[in-house]
Amino acid sequence: METPPGDPRRHRLLLAKEETAAEGEPLLVAELRPGQPQPFYWKSTCETWSVAFSPDGAWFAWSRGHCVVKLLPWPLEESEQSCKALERKNHCAKSEAKGQGGAKEKMLECGQIVWGLAFSPWLSPGTRKHALRIPGASSLVLATGLKDGQIKVWQVETGHLLFILSGHLDVVRDLSFAPGESCSILVSASRDKTLRVWDLSQNGKQLQVLSGHVQWVYCCCISPDGQMLCSAAGEKSALLWSMHSYLLLRKLEGHQGCVVSCEFSPDSALLATASYDASVILWDPYTGEQLRSLCHIPLQPSLEHSSDYHASSLRSVCFSPEGLYLATVADDRLLRIWALELGSPVSFAPVKNGLCCTYFPHGGIIATGTRDGHVQFWTAPQALSSLKHLCRKSIRRFLTTYQVLVLPIPQKVKEFLTYRTL
Repeated sequence: METPPGDPRRHRLLLAKEETAAEGEPLLVAELRPGQPQPFYWKSTCETWSVAFSPDGAWFAWSRGHCVVKLLPWPLEESEQSCKALERKNHCAKSEAKGQGGAKEKMLECGQIVWGLAFSPWLSPGTRKHALRIPGASSLVLATGLKDGQIKVWQVETGHLLFILSGHLDVVRDLSFAPGESCSILVSASRDKTLRVWDLSQNGKQLQVLSGHVQWVYCCCISPDGQMLCSAAGEKSALLWSMHSYLLLRKLEGHQGCVVSCEFSPDSALLATASYDASVILWDPYTGEQLRSLCHIPLQPSLEHSSDYHASSLRSVCFSPEGLYLATVADDRLLRIWALELGSPVSFAPVKNGLCCTYFPHGGIIATGTRDGHVQFWTAPQALSSLKHLCRKSIRRFLTTYQVLVLPIPQKVKEFLTYRTL
């Protein structure tokens, strides 16, 4: 059922027609569209630069342009029947979602164009009280990076503003929380060419300024094991930093264009970087080795007189929760889903003017954001992880590449555990 045009929420949920996608292709199951901007939003734009699911899968954050972020309970109320079949039967996630009770959507008036979004990590009830020591806050917060260089941190449960972090001199383009018991640590990436490290448990104290980029910093990502930080700027390389010493570990060089997006695999053993050169490179972050390059070949003629290089420029890359797939959004108006072991796309979906993409934390759905301020939700392939892959994930969560290589095991097993078989 469509929301009436006069609804104060000012967005509509559109259910996709089943015949719009062939079998095996991603199906559009829902879409969010912004309403008309109010007169006092004259200075803002409508792009959806960032979207995010909360780690427990109970909330979706939509940077819908016009200085506003919407917090929506998941599954979306009007598409619950469509999304129900796509949810994993995850008891933990289900019980957490039920715990939200009558959770309602919230509008966060940020006062500036919102470029970056990040939820704090989900923690089990037993560890929450020891980890995120924010006075008066529940365990889940949302950080928003703004055009004026400020970062506003909100309590998700109430929608109340907790902190305003000041220090950056230009747009805060991306944000990343540290995992586990270090979840009060927040890293921000800015057009002022720096990254900054904040501790929310110390009232948002700035701990460190990381300088090393010579261009705008587009993205930052902390590894799931909390050991490393990757950052990418308007340069042909990405930088890897230690999350303990905040020193530069290594520079990853291999792209022929600006690197604009990066993400670690769920076991921290792989790093994916996406570039304007129309390629994704998979790296071993511990050694700096290139393991595989995924090239985006246009499926249709370029719509402009410029080269296909620009038509296929990448905007975003993300890993699936089980680590078997990658999703990318490019300027050729396509969402691609790649099978990691195959090194090629297994499905495509039309995404016009796509800017960002992210997986639902329990798999099965990908959300994409566009320049028009729209968010689209697509079905995503889910594979039952093999016992080999599950063992590799478990081992790599605790052992670095160097530690694996000195194990007294056969060479072929080492190659598999270090992803040299890609």
